[in-house]
Amino acid sequence: MIKEKRKAKKYTQEKMSQLLGISLRQYVRIDNEEDLPRRDVLKNLIVELDLTNEEIGRYIRKMTRSA
Repeated sequence: MIKEKRKAKKYTQEKMSQLLGISLRQYVRIDNEEDLPRRDVLKNLIVELDLTNEEIGRYIRKMTRSA
């Protein structure tokens, strides 16, 4: 879901990592839904990608189930 939202905004992974203030490697793991980001990064991700409460809830549930 994160990757699709990013692509819809026509942002590259590099651009997102810069916007979020994290390394490209960290962002790639978030984009591929391999890691749940820290709270501060998650807040910025919500803002940058215009995530709804429903979308972020689904994302967090999915990520915590796979942990």
